[in-house]
Amino acid sequence: MSQIISTAMPAFHGSVPAPRRWTREEYYRLGELGLFHGQRVELIEGEIMVLSPQNWPHTSGVDRAGEALRRALGAGFWLRMQFPLNLGTSDPEPDVSVVVGRREDYSDHPTTAVLIVEVSDTTLAYDRTRKASLYARAGIADYWIVNLTDNQVEVYRDPRPDASQPYGHGYASVTTLVPPAVVNPLAAPQVSLAVADLLP
Repeated sequence: MSQIISTAMPAFHGSVPAPRRWTREEYYRLGELGLFHGQRVELIEGEIMVLSPQNWPHTSGVDRAGEALRRALGAGFWLRMQFPLNLGTSDPEPDVSVVVGRREDYSDHPTTAVLIVEVSDTTLAYDRTRKASLYARAGIADYWIVNLTDNQVEVYRDPRPDASQPYGHGYASVTTLVPPAVVNPLAAPQVSLAVADLLP
């Protein structure tokens, strides 16, 4: 004789548990208390994200991208390597961020950048979705992914609202470049940067 087991959920009375979001102030206080000692972390929309240790392809890729951009852009820009950006409820640490001016012009983390570069192998899907949507919402006009997996550079431009993206914004223009192509930063369109100089 078969037994009928009800799969109906019992009635629920009360509030639904929700994740606890952290403010930038709380995030920095936790860091001061040593909570993140020995870990690489960043604050993304109130969530504390633990980053993987950097493998050699990623480390050398970040260094290569930084060198190429420093040579190409010259004076007038502060090129920042894995430093935080203050995007309100997020404090991401992009692999490379380029801001206008000099370090001495700032008394806190910059709130925008004219170019952000993420060097990507194991984090490619994350950088194409959550990071892209975050940067688009912040109005970052020029976002590049140095895609080490497919040996190409992906250029994301024209940020605009897009309800299908994680944070309600995305990029309308995505261009994939491979050597011997060149890429011109929007902040310095007269500069031509060889894609090959960004890739291994």
